[in-house]
Amino acid sequence: GFLKLMTPRWFGFFHNAHHAYTQNPERDPELATQKPQSIGEYAYYLTGLSEWTSRIRILVTNAVGRNADPFVPDRARHKVTRQAQIYLALYVGLIGLSLWTGSLVLVWAWVVPALIGQPFLRAYLLAEHARCPYVADMFRNTRTTFTTRAIRLLAWNMPYHAEHHAYPNVPFHKLPMLHALVRDQLQVTENGYFNFNRKYVDYLEDRSSES
Repeated sequence: GFLKLMTPRWFGFFHNAHHAYTQNPERDPELATQKPQSIGEYAYYLTGLSEWTSRIRILVTNAVGRNADPFVPDRARHKVTRQAQIYLALYVGLIGLSLWTGSLVLVWAWVVPALIGQPFLRAYLLAEHARCPYVADMFRNTRTTFTTRAIRLLAWNMPYHAEHHAYPNVPFHKLPMLHALVRDQLQVTENGYFNFNRKYVDYLEDRSSES
C-alpha cells in the first residue's frame, strides 16, 4: 500500500464496500469514477495519471481529517486520518532526503517502474467489471478472464474474478478449484486481456461513430 500511495485502513473499507455492492451505481465506490467513454479517455486511463492524482487527493483529504466517504464508519475515521498522516509524513521525509542527498534512486526504483507498469495494470483491471451489467448477481456483474498460468500466478489467481466476488472468503490458491466447480454458472468471460481491450476499443469506436 505504501508504494501505491494507498493506506490499508482506508482501502480496506473501500474494497469491502466494492465487494458488498459490486456494480451498484449508488454504493459501489469503484463506480465513482466513470470507465473510459472515448478513445481519448481510454488512452489517458492507460497512463494511470488520473488514478495517481486521485490517490494523492484522497491521501491529503484523509490526512487533514476531511474524509467523508460513506463506506468509512464514523468510529474509524480517526484511524483513517492517523494512518494517512503517517504515510504523508514518510513521503515528505523521503522526498526531503532525496533532495538533500541529490539522489534519484527513488525515481528510478519506484516512480519510473510504476509509470511503465501502469498501462498493463490499467488494461488488466478494466477487464474486471467494465461493461458488465449493473446487477447484484456476482456471476453477471464481474468478468472472469481466461489467461496464462504466469499471469494467474502474478495476480494471485484474480483473473478468476467472478469466482472471487461470488465467494470472497475462498483463499486465492483455491480459486482454480472453485472455478472448476462453478464455471458453468459464469455469465461474463473473456479469452485474454488483449481480446478484452481490443473489444473495448471497438466499442468506443462504435460509440464515436454513432455520435
